[in-house]
Formats: sequence, structure tokens, C-alpha cells
Amino acid sequence: MDYQFLAWSLASFAFITLAAYNIGRMATVLHLPLITGYLVAGIVAGPFILKFMEAPDVDVLRFLDEISLAFIAFFAGSEMAMDELRGRLRSIAWNTVTQILAVYIVSGAVILLLADYVPFMQELSIQGKISAALLGGTILAARSPSSAIAIINEMRARGPFTKTVLGVTLVKDVLIVVLFAFSTSVVATLLTGQQFDLGFILLVGFEVLASIGLGILVGMVIVLVLKTHWEEWIKIPVILFIGYLVFAFSTELRHFSHDNLPVELLFEPLLICMVASFWLTNRTQYRLELRHLLHRVEMPIYVIFFTLIGSSLDIGIVMTILPVTVIIFLARLAALFIGGYIGGAVAGDPAQFNRLTWMAYITQAGVGLGLAKEVAIEFPVLGNDFTTLMVAVIVLSQLAGPPFFKFAIRLVGESHLPKDIKDDEILDVVIVGIENQSRQLAERLLAHGWRVRLLDTDQSHVSSLAASDGLRHEHWLPEITAESVRELIEPKTEVAVTLLSSDEDSLKLCQIFYEEFGVTRQIARLHSFALVDEFRELGVHVLNPANAMVHLLDHFVRAPQLATMVFEDDPEHDVVQVTITDPAVDGLHLRELILPDDVLVMSIVRRGHSIVPHGYTNLHLEDEVTLIGPTDSLEEVQLKLGY
Repeated sequence: MDYQFLAWSLASFAFITLAAYNIGRMATVLHLPLITGYLVAGIVAGPFILKFMEAPDVDVLRFLDEISLAFIAFFAGSEMAMDELRGRLRSIAWNTVTQILAVYIVSGAVILLLADYVPFMQELSIQGKISAALLGGTILAARSPSSAIAIINEMRARGPFTKTVLGVTLVKDVLIVVLFAFSTSVVATLLTGQQFDLGFILLVGFEVLASIGLGILVGMVIVLVLKTHWEEWIKIPVILFIGYLVFAFSTELRHFSHDNLPVELLFEPLLICMVASFWLTNRTQYRLELRHLLHRVEMPIYVIFFTLIGSSLDIGIVMTILPVTVIIFLARLAALFIGGYIGGAVAGDPAQFNRLTWMAYITQAGVGLGLAKEVAIEFPVLGNDFTTLMVAVIVLSQLAGPPFFKFAIRLVGESHLPKDIKDDEILDVVIVGIENQSRQLAERLLAHGWRVRLLDTDQSHVSSLAASDGLRHEHWLPEITAESVRELIEPKTEVAVTLLSSDEDSLKLCQIFYEEFGVTRQIARLHSFALVDEFRELGVHVLNPANAMVHLLDHFVRAPQLATMVFEDDPEHDVVQVTITDPAVDGLHLRELILPDDVLVMSIVRRGHSIVPHGYTNLHLEDEVTLIGPTDSLEEVQLKLGY
């Protein structure tokens, strides 16, 4: 190897990736996916336009492709936690099977029918055309987990439709890689002219099972790495190097078996890597650390991978096959509709879900592009021209998919953006006693999305606030009775805060809130300790100004970092309490949840009793979970658990 040429190629590519990263950010301003910007940067810098990178440069950087492909497989496998797919397994299973079959058959058939209109396929033998159809059908059946998760988070989507889509997306990519392993074995046989017989079927079965077994072995090796006390900057490259070794081993085994054995062995490296992370995610305690490490390098890996793909695309071929690309894209949409409708109908899903489900599976990205790139590496007779065709279809899917998915989420009513949230999903609080502190509390809760009602028994307080502040959430409570309260508050109020000047009036109100409206989370500010026992019998959290400052100072002395997060204005961190309402979470152990690694579960309250959480703590509906962490991560957890 010419190491000087390799060094120059790496240096040139480093500058191109920096430009690609910024072009990707510019693409988001135009409401385009990041990867579109990366692909465009690679195309422009590649050997067919500006020629900052020539074909030899792209070839010598193939090892970056293989590292990126290993990462994509690791990432896809780590996203599939079986614990989180409960509750919709029947729907997930049927939708996955019918969609894969429909897209595989329809897309493959269309590619075969259009073979004479695609320049690089015109010269292929019938076996070569069938090979392209088999591989193309497999690739187009893939989905993009990262894109699906990004849209779900953006729309704050939650519900049975969303859960089915996410489950199908994750399961589908695992099965697609298995199907790809099978297809590559078939294609290798077709291109070498071997016959299909029982021996061939047994060989393919052996290759798939051996790849799965090797994947588990690789997963065990990665566990050994994760067990060490090495720093992250050591663990990450070691894991990526293990992935690269899988690809190198697969290539060497194929060449060795071809030269020295009666059969050519093809162990699919993508399947090995995906099984490794899938096994680690579902069978070990290291899945959170693996996900954390993969997320740390997600952005640079994607920039490298998609830029390299763009640099290998021949824009002239893209324009020549554009009509064919559009036809294949439309055929894929039709297949998604057929497969989704049949799968949903057999699973017994609502008719509206069956009509709309195809919109949720259009987007493609990492796995599909990874498979397309793998074909170019494993089958030079198809080469980059085949990859160009697949990438063109995938780019169309990537552009069209997100708007369709968002539209479907809105139609089924599972979007939880502020304007889409239903009344019973908004947290309600009633604050009794209008003064400066209650006004500031109301403003803070409104900023966090709560619905606030301010009440006072003194009409002058209500009038002065209405005239000066304009919150428009204030009401006069003429008397402390259940009838008067019922007219002013929401029926499902979750929290009550009492700040009256009379402790006796506060106690009477707390009794009404608890006995008449079932409000179990109450806070009362007292002026003496005379009635404290009566308040505590109702489960009211009592705050006494006389000693509140002492407790606050005590927290700042003994736990200053926590106190800073809780008591000071920290826009980046927060403490929230979430009520579990998602049935899929009911019965799971805390360790079975895949939560952001920067979120900590501080406590769990069940039927009024506080539980100190640990990994094997069972979660149940209506549990109140207190969490601490960055505000954006806490929002992600709230979507997963409830509200």
C-alpha cells in the first residue's frame, strides 16, 4: 500500500467532511435531512464534478466505509430492545412480514422489468439482472430507525400507531439484514453459475446461522471491552476496530474459501455486527453504555459515510436513470400500502391505521445505504452503478418520507405538540391565595406547559391581579365549599397549592380538594405548627416559612450541585415528576427501560408510598417517577412514560 497516497487522501477527505458537516446544517435550514447535505457535498467534491477526490482516493478510503457500515449495524441492533415492543407484538409481527414480502416482491419485479432501460443492467446476463432485482428488492424493504425516532420525538408522538411503527421499523431492519445475507448467497451462486439444490440450501442456512453465532461471539468480545475501566476515547475506537475486523474477516474468508474449498463461504458482516449489538442490548447489562458510546460518534460517522457515498455517485448516471428511479420509488410506495394494509387487517388494527400505515415507512437512510454500499463491495459486476440507482431511490424516500409520516401522526391523533395535546393530558394546578409568590409560581408552571387556576377568597386581590398582570387565570372564590370550588377548577386537577393567610381556611380547602376531587398532591404554606398533624394526615406537603430557609441552606451546604439544579434557575437541567400512563411500561423493571444516559431516576411513589429505585424495581401504571437531568432528555422520557 502507498501510505503517502493514503495520508494525502485522508487529509483531503478531512477537509471535505468539514465542508459536508456545514452543508448538512445548511440543508436543515431548507427543511431537508442532514444526510442530503452530506450526499450533495460528496457529489460536488467527488470525481464527477469538482474532482477534489478522484476515484483512486475513494477506493483507498474503503476501510472508512467498512468502519461506518459496522457502526450502522451496531447502532441498528442497539435500538431494538425487545422489552419495549410488548403490547403490540401481533401488529408488529404481521406488519413487518407483509411489508417486507410486498416490497421485496414488487420492487424486485419492477427492477427486473425495467432492466433494459437501465444502462448498466442492459449488458448483464439474465442471471445478473435477477441478482440486481433480488438485492434491490431487499435494500428497498429497509427502513430508517434514526429518522423514525427523530420524527417521533419532534412530533412528541405517543400511542398505539406510533408504537407499532417504531416496533416494525426496528424489527424490520434486523430481518432485512438476515434477508440480505440470504440474497447475497443466492446472488453469489447465480453469478458463478452454480446450481440450486439441497446442498445450496443447506449452505445458505449454514452461512446465516454461522453469521448469527459469530455475532453473539463478537457481542461477548464487546462486553469484555465495556467491562474495562478504560476511558471513552479508548473504548470507542476499539469497538469500531472490532467492527472493521468483522468485515476484514468476512472478506478474507470468502477469498480463502474460494481458492481452497469446494464452496465459497459468505458470512455477512452486517448481520454479524447487528446480531452482536442486538444480543448485547437484550441479554446483558451493558446496553446503556453501548448506546452512549455509539451516540458519541454518531454524527462524525454519518458525515464520513454519506460523504463517501456521495463522492462515489456518478451524477450523469443519476440524471440518465431519473425516470426509472421515480418509477421504482412509486412502486415501492404501492408495495408499502399493500403490505401495510394486509398486515394491519390480519392483525386486527383499526381501519384508519391500515389506510395510513404506509406513510410511516417511506423514509430510508443508514441501513439501506449501507446495504447498497455493501453490494458494490461484494459484487463488482454490479458495482457503483447499482449503488447509484439504489441511492437515488433512497434519497427520494428520505425527502418524501418525513412529511408523510408527520401527516399520518396528525391524522391518527397521536401528535402531542402543544396545540395537539388533549385536555386530559395537560397537568392542572390550582393555586389558592393571590400574591407575589403565587403569581411567580403560576408564571413558572405556565412556562412548563401546566394549566393554572389562581383563586382567592378576597375579591380585591383578584381584581388587582387582573388589572395589573393580565394572566387571565384568576378567579374569585366566594366561599370555601365544594360547590364553589367545583365551579372554578378543572375536574381532573392533579395538584393544589394553598397559600391563604388562615391555616384553618387552608386545612378546610385541603380537605375539600382531597375528599371531593381526589387531589392527592397538595402543598400548603402554614403560619404556625398548630395544625400540622391534621395536614399531614391528608398527605399534604407542609411548608413553613419559619424553617424553610434553614432547610434550603442545609441543602446548599450538604448537596450544593443538586440544590443548584432544584432551587436556582438552571435552563439546562431540571427535576420533573412523571406519572406512568403508557401500558407498555407496566410491569417492566427499571433496568429494562432504555432511558437517556444523562437522566437519573431519583424516586418512585406508588399509592402514596415512596420507593427507593434500583434496577429491578417494577414499574406500574400511575406510579409517580421523579427524574433529574437535562431538559431535552427529560422531555424524551416524559414521552416514553406518560405525562
